Amino acid sequence: MASTSASRVVPASPERVWQLIGGFDSLPDWLPYIPESTALEGGRVRRLTNSDGEVIVERLVDFNETERHYSYAILEAPFPVVGYISTLRVHEVPGDKNTAEVQWSGRFAPQGASEDEVVALFTGIYRDGLDALHKTLAG
Repeated sequence: MASTSASRVVPASPERVWQLIGGFDSLPDWLPYIPESTALEGGRVRRLTNSDGEVIVERLVDFNETERHYSYAILEAPFPVVGYISTLRVHEVPGDKNTAEVQWSGRFAPQGASEDEVVALFTGIYRDGLDALHKTLAG
């Protein structure tokens, strides 16, 4: 299994950040790469459409409101991986109630691409996503 992660400090309280990103169906609210999300199976599955019109289907596998994180698995996607599990987590920044750190991490097995290529792909998606989140929160 390969893995990667990205993190970013953002200009908002952990509560505000979680309110924006903590809903499993909320990606279009802050991630330009995903302009459309449809909740299925009572909100446990999301059907995403990316900016290229490709479909990504993901299942929520863990959710913790108190600790501000959720994990999901990819069921269907145009990515060259299998066994993909990812976690989005909001951390408090000690001593600063108006700042949070957001971490996005994933593990997966490359399929049809090298490990370096797949790690670079998801590192870029996570980094670009967190940059978009920062821009949204900075207003």
